[in-house]
Formats: sequence, C-alpha cells, structure tokens
Amino acid sequence: MINFNPLALFQTKGKIKKVYREAKASYLNRIRVAVGMFYFGMGLSFASWASRIPDIKTALHLSEGELGSVLFALPVGQLIIIPFSGKMVTKFGSHRILIFSLIMYVFSLTNLGLAASALQLSLGLFTFGIFGNLANIAVNTQGVYTEVLFKKNIMSSFHGMWSFAGFTGALVGLGMLALHLSPYHHFLIVALIVFLMIAFNFKFLVKAKEKIKPQKEGKKLFTKPDSSLIWLGIIGFCSMASEGVMFDWSGIYFKDIVKAPGALVILGYTSFMIMMAGGRFIGDAMNNKFGRVRVMQISGCMISIGLFTAVIFPYLIPCTFAFMIVGLGVSTIVPTVYSVAGKNPTVSAGEALTIVSSVSFLGFLMGPPIIGYIAQTFGLQFSFAFIGIFGVLIAFMVSKIKIAE
Repeated sequence: MINFNPLALFQTKGKIKKVYREAKASYLNRIRVAVGMFYFGMGLSFASWASRIPDIKTALHLSEGELGSVLFALPVGQLIIIPFSGKMVTKFGSHRILIFSLIMYVFSLTNLGLAASALQLSLGLFTFGIFGNLANIAVNTQGVYTEVLFKKNIMSSFHGMWSFAGFTGALVGLGMLALHLSPYHHFLIVALIVFLMIAFNFKFLVKAKEKIKPQKEGKKLFTKPDSSLIWLGIIGFCSMASEGVMFDWSGIYFKDIVKAPGALVILGYTSFMIMMAGGRFIGDAMNNKFGRVRVMQISGCMISIGLFTAVIFPYLIPCTFAFMIVGLGVSTIVPTVYSVAGKNPTVSAGEALTIVSSVSFLGFLMGPPIIGYIAQTFGLQFSFAFIGIFGVLIAFMVSKIKIAE
C-alpha cells in the first residue's frame, strides 16, 4: 500500500501518537486553536449561505413552497453520505478528510451563488450537504482527539466557535448587503477567508488514524450498533429538535403569539442565540466542576422550564427570558453527547460520531415540520409545550445510561 501522507512524522498506529502526549502545553494550545478555527470556518460558511437565502430566493423568483422544496436538498445530501462518512474518517484519518471536505464545502458554497435555476440550486445544496456532513464528522473527531490530549472537557468550546461563527457570518452578510455585493462575490470572499484559515492551521490538526478492525467472514454489512450510542443519539435528537424549533419558529412565536412590535420580533431568536453561544463557552468549565451527568440533567430541565414558561406567559419580557433559558439548556448537550460518543471503547470515534450525529440530526430535520403540523391542528403554544417535554426526557435518559465524567 502506498502512503500518501506527506507528514510522515505524525503517522500513528493507534489513536494518538506518543509525540502528542508528551508535547508542551503551548503546542497543545496551538492544536486547540487550529481545531477551533476549523469549527469556525464551517460555521462561517453555513451562516454565509443562510444570510443570503432571501436574496437568492428573489433572484430565482422562487415562491415559499418552491424554496422549501429546494432547501430540502441540503439535508438529503447529508443523509445520503451518512453511511460512508464514518468509515471514510476511520480509514483515511479525520485530519485528511477534514481538510478535503472543508475545501469542497466552501467550493460548494461559491457554486450556490452561481445558481441560475431552482434545479441548479438544488444540486448545489445537495453537494453542500454531502461535504458539510463529512466535515462535521471529521471536525468532531478532531475535537474528541484534542479533548483526549487535554484530559479535560473542552468540546463545548469548539461548538461555541461554530455558534460564534454564526454571528460573524450574519454580520458579514449584512455588510455585503450594504455594499451591494452579489451572493457569488460574497461567497468568494468567505471562501478566501476559509482557505487562509486552512492554510495557517492544517499542520496543527491531530494526525491520528484509527485501527480498522478486520470484519469476520460472513459478517453482515449492517450490524446492530452499541446501545449506548443509540441512547446518546436519542438525547441529541431531543436537544437538536428543540434547537431546530427555536431556529425556525421563535420569530413566528414572537410575531403571532407574543405580538412583539416591529423589529422586536427577532428578540426571541437573538436572545436564544446569544445564550446558546455563551453557554457553550462556559459549558466545559461547568462539566469539569459539576460533572457531565448533572449538567446535562439541569440542561434538560432548563429546556422544559424555558418552553413551558413561554407557553404559560406569552408576553414580551417573560418570553425573552424563557428563550434565554432554552438557549442555555441546549448549549452543552450536543457537544457533551459527541464527546462521550467519540470515546466509546468498542467503536472508532468516526463511526461512533456518525451513529450519534445521524440520530441527533433527525431531530433537527424533523422537529420544525412536526411543530408545523401540531400547530396547524392544536395551535403554536401547544406545539411548543409538546417540544418542552423533550427536556424532561433528556434529564430522565441521562440518568439511565453510563456517562464517564
């Protein structure tokens, strides 16, 4: 077999080579910065696309229904690659897959700005989803490796970088609109920024490669995954369903139920996002001090308390505080779930993260439509109360599975 790795010094036979475990603190910190910048690059790319959806919709003369159908191409692309992403990360190494997939991710982003029809945009989003999922599995595998090197909880801060990139991408989008730049030129500038991030940081990714366990003769292609990973995935499902609902429905809730005036319609979404990002930057400290189980149980309760409060007191100030509580609640759950899954002793980090993120992502994908169906039948407040039950389920499930502190 020919080894194409140009950085032979960092080749590994196990998970993490000894050279990393004996590295100085300054070098480990540089690794942490590099991995964090890859999270930032992914978040910036996605937020840049999201910030220009209205302009692309107008340019292509799409109706709301047509846009909804087109947007569905992105999760389809993500779901299509799921059976292969974990195996690719395990076989070729998360550092190689991350560099390749992030480059292709931003290249796909620029293509979205060139779409001249709904079909072209759908194909572009399909590709965007494929490389987005690959990058997601690879970057979270890098996050797990880096956390192992630091011997403490740091995964939440990485996800905080993704959330911070969301704010940055939105602000950059506003700036591009003010300068009257087209989506294509906007995306080209973002691509250049991300390429520079890759160039300055790729050498500091953890060069680790999992041992591939030989399959026994006659072993089925699809086998039953570790039950603990399924439970972690269900916890992630409940959290990401709550998160997806806040992304897609918080503005509508403030407009139709709270009756917020004018620009205050976005207050609920903004308060949620600020607290979610802030919670992720302090989440590691909370996990280190109080333990993952207790923090996740409290987080689940906060999701329920926040959503139930918004339902019982549908007024501007109470709902703003309620959405802030929900933001804090969802902030640490998914990073913790990914961290625990990536350290599973029986499954490689890449494949474990694929299983957990696949189940979790279904929550993000299915939560908002379910809310719509329930709201149409019983009303939006009832649907928010329904999602509020998920927080209680999280607190219950966490107590039933073994989570290493």
